[in-house]
Amino acid sequence: MEKLVDTFIQTVNAFDVEGALLLFKSDAVIEDISVGDAFVGTDGIRLYLKQFFVGYKTASKLLSLKQLDDFAAIARVDFTGDFGHEVGSLWIKISADGLIEHIEADLETRTEHTKLRLQER
Repeated sequence: MEKLVDTFIQTVNAFDVEGALLLFKSDAVIEDISVGDAFVGTDGIRLYLKQFFVGYKTASKLLSLKQLDDFAAIARVDFTGDFGHEVGSLWIKISADGLIEHIEADLETRTEHTKLRLQER
């Protein structure tokens, strides 16, 4: 999981959208609570990466990674870009073949959702 998360962060920091898409299943979902929307499938995820990583010139840095089981982890990530600075969590679920099938993203300053979810674990 750590290698997959590191690769994801490296590709999005390089604004390599197509490279990042190779890490996802074709029907994967990024559900971004902080923007109130879900981005479904390759086209949806491409739009998300272009809009929120390339568009805002976002640089991401992994702060911590908590493995929940063989197929799920929580990555705490530092984001900086044209929007300023935020810290957020990515709840990542992978498939048996090691591809990302779901990411639930949230910013710590946006809602209490992330804190509540962390307390559940």
